[in-house]
Amino acid sequence: MEFFSDEALAIFVPILVYWVYSGMYMALGQSMDKYRLHSRKEEDSKNLVSKGEVVKGVLLQQLVQAAVSAVVFMLRGDSSSTVAYDEEAQGSTWHSYLTVAWQFAVAMIVLDGWMYMWHRYMHLNRFLYRHIHSWHHRLVVPAFGSQYNHPIEGLLNDTLGGALAFVVSGMSPRASIFFFSLSTVKGVDDHCGLLLPGNVFHLCFWNNTAYHDVHHQLRGSRFNFSQPFFVTWDKVFGTHMPYLLEERPGGGFEARPMR
Repeated sequence: MEFFSDEALAIFVPILVYWVYSGMYMALGQSMDKYRLHSRKEEDSKNLVSKGEVVKGVLLQQLVQAAVSAVVFMLRGDSSSTVAYDEEAQGSTWHSYLTVAWQFAVAMIVLDGWMYMWHRYMHLNRFLYRHIHSWHHRLVVPAFGSQYNHPIEGLLNDTLGGALAFVVSGMSPRASIFFFSLSTVKGVDDHCGLLLPGNVFHLCFWNNTAYHDVHHQLRGSRFNFSQPFFVTWDKVFGTHMPYLLEERPGGGFEARPMR
């Protein structure tokens, strides 16, 4: 695998995107109190793990993801010139774009279904929640903790789910650079704790920062399992929790569950 091959970029670009995008939110959070879902004092009291431990945990997960991705690319062979990007085989650039759009849609459905299944099961199984998934719930925010999980959950949920979405959709490594960068940015945004006006993810997805914040609340911990794109599986299986956004007296917002 060459350093600047599509496969190598597909492994390392989403990791770089994660730290750049979450770093941007951390910088914004210092001066955006009026858009916070949790006050600074609340964050300090509810976050039960240090930022240093979060960084180490995320880096470990990303190392495992990189290793699994390399294995998947090796098993699939060189896919850099797959049909999605071979314009001569496709006949037109538009056909190529439609192929990639279809692959993204399939990957979104597969990833959402896989993550919903494991996420909900880890809440229903007391042993798995206590010893594995509770790691993720040690944090309410910040953004750079969106991939902070127990290593087993990181492997089962995020890493294998991403690998399955990649294989089933048939996308090329080059297309996966954009897909997994998008899913990475979406995951960071869902955990950032900021409701910024004009946020494109809030405009395009019901599954957003406030929606996932409800899940991290005590009243909503058995609802809103869907991640990272749509709320479909929550609605299908009756775990959808609507919410009201209320302004806090001291500034910012609160996502209040409606049940």
